[in-house]
Amino acid sequence: MTMMKTARIHEFGDASVIRNDTVPRPRPAFGEVLVRVAATSFNPTEAALRAGMLQAFLPVDLPYPLGWDVAGTVAEIGAGAQGFAVGDRVMGWLDSGAAAEYVRAPVAVLVAVPDAVPLANAAALPLAGLTAWQAVLKHGKVAAGQRVLVNGAGGGIGGFVTQLAKYAGAEVIATAGSRSAEAVQRQGADRVIDYTAGPVGSSLDGPVDTLLNLVPMSPPDASALAPLVRPGGRIVSIATPVESAADAGVTAMHMVARNDVAHLTALVELVEAGVVAIDISESRPLTDLADVHRLSEAGRTRGKVIIIP
Repeated sequence: MTMMKTARIHEFGDASVIRNDTVPRPRPAFGEVLVRVAATSFNPTEAALRAGMLQAFLPVDLPYPLGWDVAGTVAEIGAGAQGFAVGDRVMGWLDSGAAAEYVRAPVAVLVAVPDAVPLANAAALPLAGLTAWQAVLKHGKVAAGQRVLVNGAGGGIGGFVTQLAKYAGAEVIATAGSRSAEAVQRQGADRVIDYTAGPVGSSLDGPVDTLLNLVPMSPPDASALAPLVRPGGRIVSIATPVESAADAGVTAMHMVARNDVAHLTALVELVEAGVVAIDISESRPLTDLADVHRLSEAGRTRGKVIIIP
């Protein structure tokens, strides 16, 4: 029996519950391929899952193998799996298990990785990129000539949100801390507001057309953002909902990203064309995954961190 390394949790708790286990290498089921993992990427929501905070609406069984994003090469083809061959470079968003040397993956959620894109870096794209795509283009309906405020642009999703809003032709005003301000400017923000310097509204010279909120915050702080949007504008939040007054004429919604291969394919095309860049802030080995969780929860990570098995 061939064995492999994987990162799993056997109980909910702090980052110390993450274990590096040795388990049998899986075999692909019907409609699946086995992917030799080049990298997964860390998403802060995985820390919330690890802590047990998501069990009410995203219940998982234990032991639970970590890792949602995957990039790698096809190592084995399961029965009924079509569209890929052994050796193909692929990426996708999985339900679990990408923090490992190998993982089973349904072909229905995979897309090809172009040769021009470093394979390990591609692992940073699926969940964060899809969230950004749907926030900016599907729900935010960002268009040329609009003023867009990206609240929390320094995170992994924020980098893609900023770039996609610029791609759509908007003027982008982004909030970020000093650690990420330079990266946010590099990603195309026309103006960066230091969120630690005071209320965001005090630094704006007029209302915006669209607010894209990526930051968990208290309900009162979230409510304070709503008046920054003009009547007829839009608010899309992937974190704390930002409610607008009923008579303000603002469309407000809280969104949860959907795994959509068509959106991911379109996003990959923009990456291949050089329109969207994958900004990797750090690369860490699988054995460091618990440390990455700790750093994220302490607010000490920036952008996307990839994990190499």
